[in-house]
Amino acid sequence: MSSIIVYYAHPGQNFSRANRQMAKTARGLDGITFVDLYAEYPRHDIDVDREQARLLAHEVIVFQFPLYWYSTPSLIKEWQDLVLQHGFAYGHDGDKLAGKSMLVAITAGGSYEAYTPKGYQHYPLRTFLTPLEQTARLCKMDFLPPYVLYSALKAEEETEIAAHAKGYGQLLSALRDDTIALPLPTNHDVLTAPDLGTLLSASEEG
Repeated sequence: MSSIIVYYAHPGQNFSRANRQMAKTARGLDGITFVDLYAEYPRHDIDVDREQARLLAHEVIVFQFPLYWYSTPSLIKEWQDLVLQHGFAYGHDGDKLAGKSMLVAITAGGSYEAYTPKGYQHYPLRTFLTPLEQTARLCKMDFLPPYVLYSALKAEEETEIAAHAKGYGQLLSALRDDTIALPLPTNHDVLTAPDLGTLLSASEEG
C-alpha cells in the first residue's frame, strides 16, 4: 500500500459545495492522512519541521483546492515557500522528495470549453498549473494528471458534484492500494470523473 497525504486548502470552505464534498470523502478514507491547512494554520504560522516530517512519511502528496485567480489559495504558496527548503526538497543534497508523486485535485469555475484557445481563458487548464508541475519536477517528483471538476459553480450537488467526489475517493483508494500503476497511464492532460472511470476499468482488466 502507498501512504497518501491530502493537503486541503479552501479559505472560504463554509460556502463551498464541491470541495466540501471532496474533503468529506477524503477525510473518511482509511489510511489517508488528511490535513485542513486553513484549520491547522489559521494565522499562516506553518510548522516547517512537522510538515517536512509529514512529507517524508508519505509517498503521494495531494493538494486539493479551488483554482483562485489562476493559482493556488495563498496558504499553499506560503506552505511551499517555507516547507520546500533548499537542501531538503531541491538543490544540493535536496533529494528528500525524489521518487514521490504529486497530485493536484482542483475545482474550476469555468467550463472545459473556457479553457481552450477559443474560450475566454484562452489556454488549457493545465497551463495554469505549470508552476506546480515545475515545482514537482524540481523536487524530482512525478506530477500526476490533475483531477478536475469544471463548471464547479454551476454543477448540480446531487449529481455532478457527488459523482466527482465519489471519483475522488476511488482515485485516492486506487493510489493507496496500488491498484493503479504510476505514473498514471492516460492520454489526457487532466482527469475528470468520466476519464477516471475508464482509467480504473482498464486497470482492473489489466
